[in-house]
Amino acid sequence: MTNTDNANTIANLALRSAPPVALELGKVHAFHTSGGVHTVDLTGDKHRDTPARKTGTTTVRDAESFLTYWGKHHDDATEVYADGDRLTITAILDAHQTDAARWGQHRLHLALRTTDAWQQWAANDGKLLGQEQFAEFIEDHLPELLEPAAATMLEIAQSIQATTKAEFQSGTRLQSGERQLKYVEDTRASAGRKGELTIPETFIVGLVPFEGSEGYKVTARLRYRIGDGQLRIGYKLDRPDEVRRTAFDDVRKAVAEQLATAVMNGTPA
Repeated sequence: MTNTDNANTIANLALRSAPPVALELGKVHAFHTSGGVHTVDLTGDKHRDTPARKTGTTTVRDAESFLTYWGKHHDDATEVYADGDRLTITAILDAHQTDAARWGQHRLHLALRTTDAWQQWAANDGKLLGQEQFAEFIEDHLPELLEPAAATMLEIAQSIQATTKAEFQSGTRLQSGERQLKYVEDTRASAGRKGELTIPETFIVGLVPFEGSEGYKVTARLRYRIGDGQLRIGYKLDRPDEVRRTAFDDVRKAVAEQLATAVMNGTPA
């Protein structure tokens, strides 16, 4: 046996005979072993009764929920950012203090979500639809129709649906601003029955852009095209992006009014 072997044997015996040591939570312990230095890290949150600090991002969908969470977790150094392009309001609840850095890892995120009705009206904005398709859309969205009244728009939709087999010939604008579309119901007969379909030039829709937000009036302009006797009809919403920006700004103001800190324009780092 070499001197080295003797030294290792003595060291191993000394390690085995050493009394046990109680490890203290919240510290990193190091030990010499036969295989080298072994460390035991007891500093993580899993070794604590409670976490060392708050972390994570909570996402909410309306201003009321944002303010509820804010009231429970904010402090004097909390920062808030509003991003109109992303439709978000973000609070850094553990933002840096004036004289001390903090982690910035506890966040509250308001991510507005557009309503189904808004998405459906936006999907057909500017499109020309077949008569039956347009009529069905109007019938499915009667609750959002304000002017003319829903009952009047339903009659118009039913009239459009009833003339799907007619041949449309021309359209003129009346003094009232309405559009009058002329058609012939039976083109096979030499004296086919003629008719007229009157539709409004504009109508007003009441839409809620975001879940949990207020409703807004949006003007829609009816558009049509007659080609080969077929009528295609649709609408064009008046500045829907501006309405959506106004809706977001109103949400931002509703949040800002309840906070003791300024809402900055932008996104946090």
